[in-house]
Amino acid sequence: MKKNFFDVFFHCHKLPERSFFYKDKQFPICSRCTGIFIGYIIGIISLILGIFFPFLILKFWISILLIIPMLIDGSIQFFTHYRSNNYKRLITGVLAGFGIIFFLYYIALLGMAHGRWVVDHLLSYF
Repeated sequence: MKKNFFDVFFHCHKLPERSFFYKDKQFPICSRCTGIFIGYIIGIISLILGIFFPFLILKFWISILLIIPMLIDGSIQFFTHYRSNNYKRLITGVLAGFGIIFFLYYIALLGMAHGRWVVDHLLSYF
């Protein structure tokens, strides 16, 4: 089976009842993964624009809050008989994808700050 871009970056179940269709062809990933992918794109664009417009950079706690609706929706579906619709999955996926980009941004900043601290303390011994 030939792998495409989405097979490499998304481990998606691709269930037809949880996917969108366009002209009778199923999307390569489910509605939630489609939303996450769209959120990634919007988040990366916002992060790049944040270099010029710093107010576009989300606070860390807001990025966490954006991920929570998807966790709640997915958990409720997993543990109960409730099934949300594809549009709710899409919206929670977009919010989570957007939040994940900024969460990773802050994790990278934390790693860089820790790296600087380690280097400064190691160099202070020489």
